Amino acid sequence: MAASSRYKIVIFGAFGAGKTTLIRTLDPGSRHVESACAGGTTTVALDFGRVQIDGMNLYLFGTPGQERFEFAREIIAKGMDGAVLLIDAAIPIDEFSRHLFESLVSSKIPFIIFLNKFERTPSYADEIRKTFTSISVCQVSALDRKSALDALTGFAATLPQKNL
Repeated sequence: MAASSRYKIVIFGAFGAGKTTLIRTLDPGSRHVESACAGGTTTVALDFGRVQIDGMNLYLFGTPGQERFEFAREIIAKGMDGAVLLIDAAIPIDEFSRHLFESLVSSKIPFIIFLNKFERTPSYADEIRKTFTSISVCQVSALDRKSALDALTGFAATLPQKNL
């Protein structure tokens, strides 16, 4: 029986970037702690989902996207093996996404940037790629399981091996 690996992947991003949608797309049985807000709902604690890929068990934790929840992001990030910075490519890059990027760089944890909503007009995907040249950037639709799973699989394959 082949050994399996377990990874904690934390998904960061600004409000409305698509973190909850991404996790729901990857794991339809995922769990969410959210509250009503203007325009729908918002994550107030975390999202949680699981994906198994080629013997890897990926535990996905989505963080709240409002600045005031920094404390929650710090708690959720403890022990993470990798991270995804999900950015809404339909809007110009914001200061909060830059802050999240800098925090991930300083954490020295492997991470990747997923550009969501890149197919919309206008798209700022090229500008975002130019801003974050030091990190891998993938165009991923949070609504499309195949593109999300392919990008996550590629990222997970770059993580250091861990055996249970």
